Amino acid sequence: MTDISISASDGGGEFTAYCARPASGSGPGVVVLQEIFGVNQVIRDLCDGFAANGYIAVAPDLFWRIEPGVSLTDKSQKEWDKAFELMNNFLPHFDKGVSDIATTISHVRSMKECSNKVGTVGYCLGGSLAYAAACHTDADACAGYYPVQIEDSLDLSSGIKNPTILHIAENDSFCPPEAQDKIKEALEPNEYVTLYSYSGVDHAFARAGGDNFDVNAATTANERTAALFASNLK
Repeated sequence: MTDISISASDGGGEFTAYCARPASGSGPGVVVLQEIFGVNQVIRDLCDGFAANGYIAVAPDLFWRIEPGVSLTDKSQKEWDKAFELMNNFLPHFDKGVSDIATTISHVRSMKECSNKVGTVGYCLGGSLAYAAACHTDADACAGYYPVQIEDSLDLSSGIKNPTILHIAENDSFCPPEAQDKIKEALEPNEYVTLYSYSGVDHAFARAGGDNFDVNAATTANERTAALFASNLK
């Protein structure tokens, strides 16, 4: 497990990414997309988990243009305030973040250890970015956990050409019922998209150690993500 450097496609510089490799040394790739807390220990642990299951897992620092190396927790109000500040500064440049994801996918594919197939998985802000990656990149499969504000970009879903799943928390305080209804109406007819709704859980139900963590919903969602990747990346 180490950090690697990736050159941005727009020539704006280099960004780092945490990289965890499987014990076998090779396998398909998974690009892990951060929450608003940056590439913190939670994201690194997720990468390590994917690596333990045979994937080259890479988590790019998507806040690098604002503040490189962000690693916050969800354990203090000060960190929450900083995380929301970073997110609000990131959103006007969301497209550059998507470009950095596409660049990361290409970089992982080019690694000699990679078997060429690469998927993406993201959480919270990263869930929205996983949806955007499904719309705009050539990722072979995408999984988004409790994405936010994608109801404003559902017209982009025509670009989805590979298997994509979204995990929706029915009690998501950042994605109210009317937004969920729009998402379902627009995406359920899409042959490449599968929506899963989880009753009785709130945003970030899969963040281990978080206030909203729900072991049953998280286990089910993670098993579905694992099945998606096993079917489309291996």
